[in-house]
Amino acid sequence: MVPSSGTGLAKRLRGVRIVISLHSRRAKPTIVRIEVESMSKNITREPGDMADVVQRNIQALLLRRNQEEKTKGVQDRIADAISRFAGSMTFVYIHLIGFGIWIVVNLGWTPLPTFDPTFVVLAMFASVEAIFLSTFVLITQNRMAAQADRRADLDLHISLLAEHEVTRLISLVTAIAERVGIEAASDHPELAELEKDVDPEKVLEKIEETESNMTKKAPDQL
Repeated sequence: MVPSSGTGLAKRLRGVRIVISLHSRRAKPTIVRIEVESMSKNITREPGDMADVVQRNIQALLLRRNQEEKTKGVQDRIADAISRFAGSMTFVYIHLIGFGIWIVVNLGWTPLPTFDPTFVVLAMFASVEAIFLSTFVLITQNRMAAQADRRADLDLHISLLAEHEVTRLISLVTAIAERVGIEAASDHPELAELEKDVDPEKVLEKIEETESNMTKKAPDQL
C-alpha cells in the first residue's frame, strides 16, 4: 500500500504487479518498498497440495504422452511390446528354464532321447533370436531418440523464451531505477550486456571454439 505522504508507481508485467513507494521528504526519491503481488485469485489449499500450474503441467504431459501412444502404428506397438518383454525378468526365467532343459536332455542326464547332442541347433536358435531382438530394440530406440530430439528442441525454445523475458525484465527494472533516480544502476556496466538477447548460434560457436582450443592444448600439456 502506497503511503499518503508520497507518490506511487505501479507496473503490471505478466501476472505480477510491482509497486514502488516513494517518499517526497528526501532530496532524491528513494525506493522504500517493492511489492510483488500475484494477480491470480486467492485459492485456499491444504498443506501438501500442489500449485495449479504444476497440476496443469502434469496433465498436459500425460495428455501428450497418451496422444503419442494412440498415434503409434501397429509395427511400433509390436516392437515396443517385444522390447518390453525382452527386457523383463520373465524373459530371463523362460530362457533359463528352456535352455537348462535343452542342455540337460542333450547331455544325456535324463532317460529322454537326445535331439541336439552337438548343440548346433541351440546355437542357431540363440543367434537368430539375438538378431531379431536387437532389431526390435533398435526400432524402439530410434523412436525414443526422435522423441528425445523433439523434447530437447522444446527445452531449447523454452530456455530462449525465458532468456528473452528476463532480458526485457532487466530493461524494465533498469528504466524504473533510472526514473526514480537510483544511481546504483549506472555502477554496473554488465547491465548493458544483460539487456541484450543471447544469440544461440554464437554461443554454440564459442563452445565449439573453446572445446577445440582445449583439445589442441591437451597434447602440449602431456
